[in-house]
Amino acid sequence: MFESPLILVALAVGLFILLSIFFHFVPFFLWISAKVSGVRISLLQLVLMRIRNVPPNIIVPCLIEAHKAGLSTITRDNLEAHYMTGGHVQRVVHALVSASKANIDLSFEKATAIDLAGRDVFEAVQTSVNPKVIDTPPVAAVAKNGIQLIAKARVTVRANIHQLVGGAGEDTILARVGEGIVSSIGSAESHESVLENPDSISKLVLRKGLDAGTAYEILSIDIADIDVGKNIGATLQMDQANADKNIAQAKAEERRAMAVATEQEMKARAQEARAEVIQAEAEVPKALAQALREGKMGFMDYYKLENLKGDTAMREGISKMTAKDVKGLLHE
Repeated sequence: MFESPLILVALAVGLFILLSIFFHFVPFFLWISAKVSGVRISLLQLVLMRIRNVPPNIIVPCLIEAHKAGLSTITRDNLEAHYMTGGHVQRVVHALVSASKANIDLSFEKATAIDLAGRDVFEAVQTSVNPKVIDTPPVAAVAKNGIQLIAKARVTVRANIHQLVGGAGEDTILARVGEGIVSSIGSAESHESVLENPDSISKLVLRKGLDAGTAYEILSIDIADIDVGKNIGATLQMDQANADKNIAQAKAEERRAMAVATEQEMKARAQEARAEVIQAEAEVPKALAQALREGKMGFMDYYKLENLKGDTAMREGISKMTAKDVKGLLHE
């Protein structure tokens, strides 16, 4: 009694599974959608896509979009080949449609090359149609009068489709613009002239052709803000003065040390000479005694020598007397 309902349920489940498998390998509804849209593709080709692990639900909508946009050069084989090489088929088709509507010369081969190079080709087309603004970080530079200026710029760029493969990115644009700002401010005679005419920075930077070899075309460079920073020239002069002072102090200390060393050496030499004199003076009485014993010197000679020594000592004493001492002697 219950066998017939169970059989019906089993048959229904089996039929559902078979239909699911069939519609998975044979995307009938996608084929209908393609036929209605005017895209020529057979069921066999869709089945072969499944066998090649290419999802028809990605390829067929892209073919329909390209056909509706009038891009007859895009074929199923091209889309399948790009998918199997790891590309983003939907982004490429969206980019080609956008480029076609904006009258931008972009071929399928160029778009796929840009996509395989790792860049978002659809975003590149959008940037080419609608330029974007890049804000630079604060750039510090010093004018010739030593005053530091801190500038911020806004760079309006447009994607260069033909330079996307192998062209430099936004970081290079920012680095070159920063270098141009530093060069422009550094060549100014004073910071007042830069503050009076900030557009001179933009004109000078734009003349340098900073977008060469990049994936973007610079449309304009606008100085958003300029702030006055430190007086770098005065700071450098103070540092130089302190360095010169330290050098002079070091040289003076070196000369003082050399003078002290020379003085000590002279004192040592004087002490040595004094010791030699004392030693020589000690030998004089011995020499006199020996001369008297040997008869080379008489008593009168010795007496004259003593008188000479006394006279010499008296003269030395007189030479050391002050004017006050002389007046005292005269009064006496």
